Amino acid sequence: MIKFLDLQKINAQYRDALIQQATEVIDSGWFLMGSKLEQFENQLKTLTGAPHAIGLANGLDALRIILKSYIDMGVMQEGDEVIVPANTYIASLLAISDNRLVPVLVEPELQSYNIDIAKIEAQITSRTKAIMVVHLYGQVCWSKELEALAQKHQLKIIEDNAQAIGASWNGIKTGNLGDAAGFSFYPGKNLGALGDSGAATTKDAALAEHIRALGNYGSKKKYVNEFMGLNSRLDEIQAAFLGVKINFIEAENQWRRQLAHQYLQGISHPDVILPTPVNTTVAADQNLEHVWHLFVIRHPNRDALQQYLADNGVQTLIHYPIPPNKQGAYKEMNALDYEITNLIHDQVLSLPISPVTTIEECNQVIHLINQFPPIGS
Repeated sequence: MIKFLDLQKINAQYRDALIQQATEVIDSGWFLMGSKLEQFENQLKTLTGAPHAIGLANGLDALRIILKSYIDMGVMQEGDEVIVPANTYIASLLAISDNRLVPVLVEPELQSYNIDIAKIEAQITSRTKAIMVVHLYGQVCWSKELEALAQKHQLKIIEDNAQAIGASWNGIKTGNLGDAAGFSFYPGKNLGALGDSGAATTKDAALAEHIRALGNYGSKKKYVNEFMGLNSRLDEIQAAFLGVKINFIEAENQWRRQLAHQYLQGISHPDVILPTPVNTTVAADQNLEHVWHLFVIRHPNRDALQQYLADNGVQTLIHYPIPPNKQGAYKEMNALDYEITNLIHDQVLSLPISPVTTIEECNQVIHLINQFPPIGS
């Protein structure tokens, strides 16, 4: 069996270092808001180039707290709108809705699966206060045109960077492109904890201070609560684990690029639509660096292809089978038609790609896909 993602094997590489870190935390008797958290936040700042990094409990909380901070600071208010890609994972929308803001869905473009920047302006109203860009599947969603659009309409740009840590645009890392960014360190991410974890980054010192307070019950000083906050703290154990693994993220992302190159060069099936390594809608002078959190192909008979691969010992997943506008949580959107989003969700299939996926396994997957009977044969 070629696993889609072998978390045991991934973390076995770091077993001794992880055990050492866990031992240090246990022996210290300090489990929250300590030196391991501070160390990891500094490592994250170094990696991203962002001046401020705040460890939080998970990626959804990171986005929720960024938006709540903007509300508290008077940048936006309940009922305001946040533009978000229609094909994102539902967490992006939940962060918006939880703050009583309104998610406004914009279709993606088919080359990168990221939000179609050319379609954003038509959805901007007097209530629009932010654009949430999602670096989906590890592909950077950024351009000079996006920057100009946000500046023109005085909009904040919030990065959902759950899937693209280490990716870059013109040498600038994700997490340091927009006004603020939310990270997820869910175990299956490129940088994964051994449990739930997240973080926020920003260039804005006042925003960073507010985010940190909101994640700690709205408190900057113990037992003094200035705001209605949350309990969303990145604990010492997970911070210590992440502090080990972040040292290898660049090398692991590079291995993902090698695997992606192998897939791109090897898959030749006439019915398979391959992902693009760069966003073809962005001008050539804007250099985007993909980190391939997922390698996502499309096929008109996706379910049949997935079953065929499973029958031949290859595990694949669908990211994502149901778009947000068709979920029960958003019944008010169920009747809305997003043609491109629906097409993507009906056809996408994620192939195995990880730091422990081998070239040999990659070649086996390629061979099987190329042998799958073409439509009409």
